Amino acid sequence: MSLDPRISLVTLGVEDVARATEFYERLGWKKSSASQDSVTFIQLKGTVLGLFSREALAHDAHVENTPKGFSGITLAHNVTSERGVDAVFKFALSCGAIEVKKPEKVFWGGYSGYFADPDGHLWEIAYNPFFPLNAEGHVVLEA
Repeated sequence: MSLDPRISLVTLGVEDVARATEFYERLGWKKSSASQDSVTFIQLKGTVLGLFSREALAHDAHVENTPKGFSGITLAHNVTSERGVDAVFKFALSCGAIEVKKPEKVFWGGYSGYFADPDGHLWEIAYNPFFPLNAEGHVVLEA
């Protein structure tokens, strides 16, 4: 048996599900009808984003609900140009995102910036000339 390589669902532990949902809806992302008061599901291209109580998520995973801080994980939204990075970044800030790092040319040859959602989850907005996007907007690493 081998694991089919994909990520089906990313769940973010949040302090307030309603507040987090409002932020992502301001970004233009739509809450699924499968959502409930205690959990929000947002359909993305090929993946679902879940918003669930941080405390409940830790309980479900049988881990300690440790204080917020850098978790060692970032989420990325790739776009097709540097100008696209600037536009998406500016839009996210207008929706309530917290600026972490202004978009700039980066050591690996691309252009990116970071913002945090209201719970501190880091999002990178990036243009990576080495990871082209296909017609559906997905990163393509291999032909």
